[in-house]
Amino acid sequence: MNKVVIVVDNSNVFIEGQKFSAKTKGIEKAAPTDKDPQDPSWRIDFGNLLESVADGRTVANAILVGSRPPANDSVWTAAEADGFQVTVHDRNTRNQEKAVDTELVAQGTEIICTAKEAMDLAILSGDRDFLPLVSVAHRRGWLAEMWAFKNAYNPSGQMAMSVDRIKPLDDVFTNIGTCSFQWP
Repeated sequence: MNKVVIVVDNSNVFIEGQKFSAKTKGIEKAAPTDKDPQDPSWRIDFGNLLESVADGRTVANAILVGSRPPANDSVWTAAEADGFQVTVHDRNTRNQEKAVDTELVAQGTEIICTAKEAMDLAILSGDRDFLPLVSVAHRRGWLAEMWAFKNAYNPSGQMAMSVDRIKPLDDVFTNIGTCSFQWP
């Protein structure tokens, strides 16, 4: 049976999932220049996310990196309970996320370079900051997959063209999250 290493950019999946949820509910931009609406009720189900991405493969490692939420937020505890190794970074003084992609690339590279066998690498982000990780994986004989919402990547972009497989999260959306309250 194949093994897989799963690396998740929490903010990417969460924000794009909220946008996709709003879209499925028929919520549209008020004006063309507005940002895509986000469904504030949508939450990631980390256990189902892990199971969907594993897709029958043995999970060798599951890494989730994100930014520090409010102190009372239980998101990281839930992710750890569902099998993720969680790393959290503080936001900068302008409340911007910093070091998340770099942390995922660093941890992913360490796993790939110390593994005794080639495996599959599932990257949950369409962000081109993960190109170095894809390159390391390929040099070590690994297969690299990109799992992202279709609206979050360019199918002819560098990241999409570099991976071996693209797995749209749109296709597993109903499995990987839930709405925690009625919206709109």
